[in-house]
Amino acid sequence: MRRCAAAPFHGSESSFWAYGAKLGAPMLGFLFGLNARLGRLHFFLATIALAVVMTAICFAIAMAVFHDTSPALIRPEDLLKNRAVIAAMVLFGFATFMLQSMRIRDIGWDPVCVVPAWIALMVVDHVVAGRFPAWAIGGEHQGTAVGALVNLVLILALTFWPSAGSEGSFANPFQSRTQAAPPSLTNERLARVSQGAQRPTWS
Repeated sequence: MRRCAAAPFHGSESSFWAYGAKLGAPMLGFLFGLNARLGRLHFFLATIALAVVMTAICFAIAMAVFHDTSPALIRPEDLLKNRAVIAAMVLFGFATFMLQSMRIRDIGWDPVCVVPAWIALMVVDHVVAGRFPAWAIGGEHQGTAVGALVNLVLILALTFWPSAGSEGSFANPFQSRTQAAPPSLTNERLARVSQGAQRPTWS
């Protein structure tokens, strides 16, 4: 006597989570760079433009808010209490985050994975620099040499790494050139001839 296979107990829940994963992937991609790509030249020019704009904003804030106060008397705690300074910091951080996410996607990496890992590494580096002052760089103990090296490597990659799909680029940075290169049309024809494939006949 044949027995019927039992239906999965959490079938509806698994399908719900699968649907949620499919729906959440485009949303995360939209949050990390608006699902857009940014080439090397455009990223470089956009970074310079952002620096110029933020310099002008900071100068305007300083002229409007701190024009009656001597720069020597201004403390960092006072800057963090000003709403204009906080808004400028949030704007600069958001713009930098979006530009880097677009450039990372253009390289062929996933910004949803790379950007959080980068932020987590910087947080851990800051904590290590505070716990072990001998490993820190500078007197303020903001980071270590490892964090500075990782930042330098990632900034150089964002600036000079070719776009995905262009000549000399690879989706995986650890993939060799021979594995990444697609087979040529001549090699495919030679393989067909060696395997005894019949040539098409024209009537």
